[in-house]
Amino acid sequence: MPMRKYRYMRFGLLAVFLAACSIAMGQSNSRMSVDQLIQFVKSSQKIIAEDKTMTDRQLADFLSKVKLTEKLEDKVIEDLEALGIGQQTLKALQKLKEQSANLSAAVIKPILPDDPIPIPTSIEQGAILDDVRRYVMNYDGNLPDFICTEVEYRFIAPKPGGRYGGHFGSDPSFQQTDTITSKLSYFNHKEEKKVILINSAPTMQSYENLGGSTSSGDFGAMLRTLFEPATEARFEWARWATLRNRLTMVFSFHVEQSRSKWGLIVKDLKQETVPAYHGEVSVDKETHAVTRLLMTAENIPPAFPIKRAEERLDYDYTDIGGRPFLLPLKGEVQMDGSDVLSKNDLEFRFYKKYEVGSAISYDIPDNISAIPDEKLKETPAKPPAIDCKDPKNKNAKECKGKK
Repeated sequence: MPMRKYRYMRFGLLAVFLAACSIAMGQSNSRMSVDQLIQFVKSSQKIIAEDKTMTDRQLADFLSKVKLTEKLEDKVIEDLEALGIGQQTLKALQKLKEQSANLSAAVIKPILPDDPIPIPTSIEQGAILDDVRRYVMNYDGNLPDFICTEVEYRFIAPKPGGRYGGHFGSDPSFQQTDTITSKLSYFNHKEEKKVILINSAPTMQSYENLGGSTSSGDFGAMLRTLFEPATEARFEWARWATLRNRLTMVFSFHVEQSRSKWGLIVKDLKQETVPAYHGEVSVDKETHAVTRLLMTAENIPPAFPIKRAEERLDYDYTDIGGRPFLLPLKGEVQMDGSDVLSKNDLEFRFYKKYEVGSAISYDIPDNISAIPDEKLKETPAKPPAIDCKDPKNKNAKECKGKK
């Protein structure tokens, strides 16, 4: 009898919960923003997983009555799927995506906890990095065959304080030298890059034979090399951050020169060096997927023509054949010589499924960067929680009255 009463009361609470949602969102045809949908599905999934007083079918039935006021993107569904939602709920979300396809894009606020975010313990960090390593090692195998356009904007500037630059410490004055447009194909787990245009002129020249500063390496090469056991990269916790509206864990890393595979080449002088390097890797808190990689060379031999080298690659979700995949969004390569600085900005556009005879447009937009700065900007997350057991924090206001 007590068990039956307990279950009845919990189902009663569920009915009240759904009724309240219906009233708040507009009765039978509930109108929701994408932010409201995210919060509602997360709350409901928590009930399904923990209390067992709501089912996948009940949540899906409620979602069938929802009308969105904004466009539902694949990456939002992917994030909710990572929470463990059921197949009925997933189908309901896919239907909402189709129904909202012509609506305006959603403005999604970062979803952060109300309380300060505790730093993962060393054991938790190790488990997270193990997950990231598995993700990286399986990255290529999970990608579909696709093609896209890679647009590379190349810039040079006199080095401030050098023979041709301005005053030491002033900002470099970069001037664009050219734009390289390439067809990037990924087929049978192999990448091929074919240069199509130099500026607006068609060309048959290979990328390897271009003059000036270039970069090579497939989508997953930088990550695979970093996380291979033989590299013995040393990772340390850096900070919490928000990147592309997602709560993100940032780890710093260092790779010794003897374990490095990052080659710097000066083609016209036929010189090459393999330096040690350090950097940061940004990891999505929910999915443990890598969303940014930053690498900086260190201890480059003094006689080598390249004095500084830095490379950054941002990843974001894009739709290929109706499914979201995490793929490169934008890259940047910087290299400094004794008197001249170079900067290459790479953008990846127009992803589509690879098929025989696949074609994409190679028109270059007038604006240099079609990717909003907000998609590349990292912002602080909540400050870390203060350990009130640590004697040095005894006078902190958060620890007043706590023992």
